[in-house]
Amino acid sequence: MKITLLGDDLLRLEDSAGMLTIEAPTAGEQFSPFHMLASGLAACTFSVLHSWASHAGLDPAPLSIEVGWSFAEQPHRVGSLNVTLRWPGLPADRQAGAKRAAALCAVHKTLEHPPPIVIEMAP
Repeated sequence: MKITLLGDDLLRLEDSAGMLTIEAPTAGEQFSPFHMLASGLAACTFSVLHSWASHAGLDPAPLSIEVGWSFAEQPHRVGSLNVTLRWPGLPADRQAGAKRAAALCAVHKTLEHPPPIVIEMAP
């Protein structure tokens, strides 16, 4: 897999041979915690769609996923996420199924129904 940072609030994940790589357009661009959050969503979505495509007899190779986000005013946090599936060659009659499958990603479900977060101090 390859993750490409497309900006401070956008990244693309695509299949590639070899190890996971993270690329940025400039040396000054940093992989932020928000990029990490979006990467988790993109990787989960990619995995679900890759499995769905295999079972459906479709070629997942051209699939790429872009995840963008915007911030809420207060408190400072991610206010919304936008997932764009780019799948050249996917038949039009399979696109709705791909969107339904993408929504089954466990990270997607976790973000839709967030768990409580407990912060503790260790002795």
